[in-house]
Amino acid sequence: MIITNQHNLPEPVFKALTHSDYSRGSSNRSVTQLIDSPRVRILKKEHDDEIFEDASDMLWSVLGTSVHHMFEQHEPDGHIVEERLYAEVENWVISGAIDVQRAESDGSVTVLDYKCTSVWSVIYGKKEWHNQLNFYAWLVEQSKDIEVNNLQIVAVLRDWQRSKANFEESYPKAPLVIVDIPLWSQQVRDKYVRDRVKLHQDAEFERLTGGELPLCSDAERWKKDSSFAVMAKGQKRAKRVFADHQSAEGYIAQQSATNLSVEERVGKYTRCEDNWCRVAQFCDQYGGNENGN
Repeated sequence: MIITNQHNLPEPVFKALTHSDYSRGSSNRSVTQLIDSPRVRILKKEHDDEIFEDASDMLWSVLGTSVHHMFEQHEPDGHIVEERLYAEVENWVISGAIDVQRAESDGSVTVLDYKCTSVWSVIYGKKEWHNQLNFYAWLVEQSKDIEVNNLQIVAVLRDWQRSKANFEESYPKAPLVIVDIPLWSQQVRDKYVRDRVKLHQDAEFERLTGGELPLCSDAERWKKDSSFAVMAKGQKRAKRVFADHQSAEGYIAQQSATNLSVEERVGKYTRCEDNWCRVAQFCDQYGGNENGN
């Protein structure tokens, strides 16, 4: 990857933002790689020397890493901090760095993961968190033969606002929130891990033999469905937003106002279209089917 400094950041800032000591250790793939799209991972590897990223775009990632380092300085009794674990699946060695393993009184372990994230991630939830932490639970049980009974996200909310916390019921009441993640059964976790490994292995085999890469799923492309907003004439804010046009029209029919209309808010593939994916320009799925139609 080629890192640029388009905003002329001072050298100390540039170096701090671009420094990385990450390593997945002696493993074929990491948990974070396996829960993501094999298409994205393979294209990143193939086009590494053609991908540009500006240092300023790394800010939130670096802040997240800094939060990790701050919390990792303190390791109370009964807690294991930042331990990288390994297990073998289908002839691949898989690794993952667990932020915190907290020993419980019944001999089980709670797995905790730090996230520097947005308020909306907590309000609406993120499926990726469920996948990652259940993968970690599988990894702990495979490598240490210790039962995992709880999964939690420690979410640091970088955009939290006190004014909204005071008046909006669903808004987090503090900039630090504990989010409980559902723990899947051992059978479901094991199937998920093996399915992800096979998906990535098959994708690599296809690439090596001239085949097609698997398409990214809607979830991997962060699909945002279309919605239908009921708008009052002259107003910028919707009165109500519905998932389908019929419900929006039904709502209007129940109102006495005559100045209401339905405005379609067209959905999109956020990761692809909002420049979150660094390999979109090399991707025939995005280039040939940009809007998912």
